[in-house]
Amino acid sequence: MRVALYARVSTQDQSTEAQLAELRRFAGQRGWIIAAEYKDTVTGSEKRRPSAAPAFKKLMQDARQRKIDGVLVWKLDRFARSVRMLVEALGEFSALGIEFISMTQNIDTTTPSGKLFFYLFAAFAEFERELIAERVRSGIAHRKAKGLPTGRRRDFAAEARICNLKEDGASVRQISRLTGRSRAGVALVLKRAYNQGESQ
Repeated sequence: MRVALYARVSTQDQSTEAQLAELRRFAGQRGWIIAAEYKDTVTGSEKRRPSAAPAFKKLMQDARQRKIDGVLVWKLDRFARSVRMLVEALGEFSALGIEFISMTQNIDTTTPSGKLFFYLFAAFAEFERELIAERVRSGIAHRKAKGLPTGRRRDFAAEARICNLKEDGASVRQISRLTGRSRAGVALVLKRAYNQGESQ
């Protein structure tokens, strides 16, 4: 299995080498091929993560291009800085068929118990989507009862994610699979986003 090693520290005074040394040893013991190593020093809020963590962004690009079969990290909080980010990344890995291993927390999706970890996070993500959908349905019903327009509201967060995936090198087909939108819907979002950019 071709694995990517990802290490992250929070300050310039720390080094990723300690994490990487242990990850290399672990990968060697399992007989895995180290395809690439990714290192980030990230400080600040989660909102800065996409621009402040170039190695993380490159890791996700390579995962989407299937240059790796698995991702090996020291621990979950060295990989994602929030549950939301973790769920989103693991959801992509699951859809792409990429394994995920957290060395110090005994999380390994190449094993039956590790696959359960994937399923649980997928269930949480689905639960959150259902809650959002229920709120939307409730809002539409409320507006309809009051005789107000009920046209579909744009999901700007979802549209931003589609654009980010495209900029990271994902194809329309991949974006469709990862976001649950039709290819035509993805293409419409991208066309609207890029046309607006050209007109500004």
